[in-house]
Amino acid sequence: MNLDIDSDKQRLLASAQLSPSSAIKSLGDPEIIVIDEAQRWPETARIVKGWHDSEIKCKVILLGSSSLNLLNQSAESLTGRNEKLFLSPLLFREILPTQEWFSKTFTLEQLQDSFRGQIHSLLMTNMIFGSYPEAVTTTDKQAFLLNLVSDYLLKDILQLSLIKSPEPIKRLLMLLAHQTGSEFSINELANSLDISRITVERYLELLEQTFVIFRLPAFSTNPRKEIAKSQKIYFWDTGIRNAILNEFSTQELRTDIGNLWENWVVAEFAKLNLLSGQKQNLYFWRSRAGAEIDLIIKSSGQLQAFEIKWKRQKAPTKVFSATYNIPIEIITSACPLNIYKSEKS
Repeated sequence: MNLDIDSDKQRLLASAQLSPSSAIKSLGDPEIIVIDEAQRWPETARIVKGWHDSEIKCKVILLGSSSLNLLNQSAESLTGRNEKLFLSPLLFREILPTQEWFSKTFTLEQLQDSFRGQIHSLLMTNMIFGSYPEAVTTTDKQAFLLNLVSDYLLKDILQLSLIKSPEPIKRLLMLLAHQTGSEFSINELANSLDISRITVERYLELLEQTFVIFRLPAFSTNPRKEIAKSQKIYFWDTGIRNAILNEFSTQELRTDIGNLWENWVVAEFAKLNLLSGQKQNLYFWRSRAGAEIDLIIKSSGQLQAFEIKWKRQKAPTKVFSATYNIPIEIITSACPLNIYKSEKS
């Protein structure tokens, strides 16, 4: 049932008038009930709670496009009765098997060596149009993304009346899209938008809760020598970022190719982290003298360091390795599948 569809909503409402066992029978006595856009109707959680407490045999799956209502309100009513699963946009390695040239007998390393040109072409498409399933499968990717941004990107926030006007948050998104991968100042954003710092922070939190953006904090063990309080903003999906800017050029000479590549790589690591449930901590690092590392991953007290370069040029800074005794891995567009080399699959 899709609660964006009135007939499905009425069907759920009618079943709610019955006893739990009769309700399940009225729905065809299924093994699984899927309720999409479950956050559209607050009563959904109460109904499902009643079914669960009556020990019905079927499994109920609640789907929603954001965490704002589905998790904060619906799941609150189902405390101790639910398991939360987060689905990110597709990983690049999930898109690979859909290609005609893909061979499931090859390892990722063999694919990268044997189909370098095909992988690079697919990478460019993926960086520009992103990894939402429909953006991957549709023939008119640009139209889909522009429609997604204009009609659906802020629908949860707007429908919940969490903002009075969409214009400031749209302008904020434009600024963030231009500053992808750069350190940002909330005060500067507030001044540029002519709104308060508190409002900017609230908008950023809303955009994080709806999985539009995520923040990367600075890593530091020595605030006297390292930046400790700065943050960077990245988009979960680079297609969304490009749609905000209405910039869909697939040319490698586009002026933002470096920032776009960095966002794509960091987002891929963030998606892996989200889907695996490993709860690794992701950071960037910068010394007060200006040395930088694009991505630091901390897991169980262990550190990994990555420099992200579209084309490999100069060697990465030696300052971080000298300080933490950690080697720095370089990820370039020539070897994008190296992101997954620590994975078993």
